Amino acid sequence: MFLSSILTISAAVASVAAVPFKIPTDDGFPNPNPAQLATIQKIAGGTLPNGPLPTSLKPTGITTLELLAVNELFEVGFFTQLLANITNNVDGYKENDIAPLDRHYVIKSISRIIAQEKLHALGVNGILQSGGQAPIAPCAYQFPVSTFLSAITLAQTFTDVVLGTLPQAQAAFAADAGDEFGLVSLIGSVLAQEGEQVGFFRYVQAKLPSAAPFLTGGNPNFAFTAIQSFIVPNSCPLKLSSIGLTTYGALNVLGTPRANSKQVQFSVAGKVDCSQNAIVYISGQNLPVTVPISEPKYKGDVAYFTAEFPFEQGGFADGLTIAALVKGTNKFASNADVAAATEFGPGLIEIK
Repeated sequence: MFLSSILTISAAVASVAAVPFKIPTDDGFPNPNPAQLATIQKIAGGTLPNGPLPTSLKPTGITTLELLAVNELFEVGFFTQLLANITNNVDGYKENDIAPLDRHYVIKSISRIIAQEKLHALGVNGILQSGGQAPIAPCAYQFPVSTFLSAITLAQTFTDVVLGTLPQAQAAFAADAGDEFGLVSLIGSVLAQEGEQVGFFRYVQAKLPSAAPFLTGGNPNFAFTAIQSFIVPNSCPLKLSSIGLTTYGALNVLGTPRANSKQVQFSVAGKVDCSQNAIVYISGQNLPVTVPISEPKYKGDVAYFTAEFPFEQGGFADGLTIAALVKGTNKFASNADVAAATEFGPGLIEIK
């Protein structure tokens, strides 16, 4: 995962032993009192919206909000640990590891991101509670990073996934209409704020601030599965299986795919049939691209196989490309259709 032009979460999880991390509660989060909330808002650069909250939520809206809450809490945990590693001068996070960036600027930037993510989480949980639902509580997390640069690289990738998921949330709230319709513009403001973060993460890596004209879309099930790779199993107060989304088997992206790569190697813990399965790529706002897979080779229960990576001819965008191993070999008309057919995924590929 510590590659200059590509990051694959699945490979990263396998490469670094991660120590479980719990969000500290010294500022009262996730249940701050008014004084503590005022401090969080000051650091964040703004307040929670003060308009009326929905009092009626439909099932799809509830599931969407639960996913958003799970994600926001994960992000609070990630950036809180990152800040602690920097301020405590942990190996890999010292001043020379951050250079040429100014250490104090980075600390202020990460502190603001943490406060903003806390407000996002408080806001989503507030909407759930206003709609008669239980709030989502933090889990314990495990982050497969050991340096400042690897942490920023990972932050870019999971935020890219978020950027592809938030428009799906907007669509869900718009379709539900009623009380939820007002959430469309609210989520739009969060979407823009997350985009500002990605520009910073890319700048830190000496990448151009914006990756592509149209960023890669996603699907809630892909985001839900990806987030769980950072959650310590059975550590959540709420069983994640109670959230109405699908969790897929892991699709591991092996090696270092680049824009000019002809093929990509994958592995999954399960049976694969080249006549019944295919790899589908989602990139930019283009139609999904289906490519055949090679005859798998097995080591124990793990299947290894390759698939073409048609970056140029497939019209792929710079930045995030999502891969999924699907049942079937046909073309797909939408990301939702891909998600419905997915057996293993998502494989997250970042092209510089």
